[in-house]
Amino acid sequence: MKDCVIILSGGMDSVTLLYDYQERIALAVSFDYGSNHNSRELPFAALHCQRLGIEHLVIPLQFMGQYFNSSLLSGDDAIPDGDYADDNMKSTVVPFRNGIMLSVAVGLAESRNLKFVMMANHGGDHTIYPDCRPEFVSAFDAAARAGTFINIGLLSPYTHWTKGQIAKRGRELGIDYSETWSCYRGGERHCGRCGTCRERREALAEAGIDDPTQYEQ
Repeated sequence: MKDCVIILSGGMDSVTLLYDYQERIALAVSFDYGSNHNSRELPFAALHCQRLGIEHLVIPLQFMGQYFNSSLLSGDDAIPDGDYADDNMKSTVVPFRNGIMLSVAVGLAESRNLKFVMMANHGGDHTIYPDCRPEFVSAFDAAARAGTFINIGLLSPYTHWTKGQIAKRGRELGIDYSETWSCYRGGERHCGRCGTCRERREALAEAGIDDPTQYEQ
């Protein structure tokens, strides 16, 4: 039954997906690509994989931090405050990040004779992240199937879900969201002001979960 590789950041969405589909996941892969919050996310990714007995790899992609333009790669001071609907949040886009990470994951899947790669994009990502949208998911699935001998597919079951719906699923699964990281600034505490912090707060409230997060504001 274990036929999937999951891209696992250590955030709310991918951790929920990990628990939701644990019976099918043979391998979790995280990427260290130089973002402000990588060092805060990756320990949580490792924690949950250890807890579930799922193999976990961390693959370095330092070239992205070196050559790509994004406020997510430029230090915590570069991260704007605001909701995802605000134009200034487009600065947090890391160009084609999911495409690059998915390509590596597809290579891992074929190397291990696994049939699917999973990612935890959701409906709230569609506003500013092109490589989270349904048309990208469909196109990448087609490319992965065409470009591999064993026709590896892309599974993204939360594509049309809200983050609140994901949090509700996490509540059903008994996930402790204090063991996840969202904030793009990557400080000692969640800042409470950036787009991911605001979205986190709203999702937990929608799911009826008492927010366990420590925020600066």
